[in-house]
Amino acid sequence: MELINVNREKCISCGACSDVCPRRIITMDDGFPRDVYPTTCIACGHCVAVCPTKALDNVRSPLSGQTPIEEQSSISSAAARQFLRSRRSIRKYKQQPVPGSVVRDLLDVARLAPTGGNSQGISFIVIREADVLRQITALTIDWLEEAVAEGSEWAQKYAGYVRAYRNDGEDTVLRNAPCFILATAAAEFTRGRENSCFALAYAELYAPALGLGTCWAGIFEACIFAGYQPMIKLLNLPAGKVVTAAIMAGYPQYKYHRLVDRNPLAITFGVPGK
Repeated sequence: MELINVNREKCISCGACSDVCPRRIITMDDGFPRDVYPTTCIACGHCVAVCPTKALDNVRSPLSGQTPIEEQSSISSAAARQFLRSRRSIRKYKQQPVPGSVVRDLLDVARLAPTGGNSQGISFIVIREADVLRQITALTIDWLEEAVAEGSEWAQKYAGYVRAYRNDGEDTVLRNAPCFILATAAAEFTRGRENSCFALAYAELYAPALGLGTCWAGIFEACIFAGYQPMIKLLNLPAGKVVTAAIMAGYPQYKYHRLVDRNPLAITFGVPGK
């Protein structure tokens, strides 16, 4: 298998492609890159992306599929810091549908999140049907109520969620969000959960640029991860697939005017005690 193609007229023999390859697949031979052990390539695309002269192509991550980075697209550290701090978990949404094109844009960025060994392997299910969303909330509450009744220690602190739903009809699970996003992966994929968290973290950070707010659906996750059969039956996932993470999304009902602080930074340089 020929993995890389090199235009020797464009190549300046800088060796950057070889230097950045995480699997050490590319070596410099007589001043030009060549591949060794090409079957171990993880298709990360580093070799193609780092080449300053577009002299290298990789069949598993072709130059034609990469987008040039414009120098002026970089943002200041202050702007980046404020952008990251501005993210909030949204639990109050306008009852306004989220168009499919907007959801597709959101998840098209989510799929670009980093994953261990470029393993990726995440797909998404988007639920916007109001009746299905109500069923998901109802089943989650049923499961949580059972856990509270059984004396589960962790469930006791969420007993108020059950009461608010039963007594007042408050959606304490999906918060009346008009859009629910499930990340899924193959059941045997050991990195499914962590890769899903990376992807949905990207979605959370990108969402405000689309006017959206998001929140992790932690109680639902606990329910589905516990293997609650009524929920599994409702979702009717493709064979061999499991839910690995979930967030709700929608247009925020309120605008936040201040950046919230967190616990003080805890950091140690070097090995403690050395």
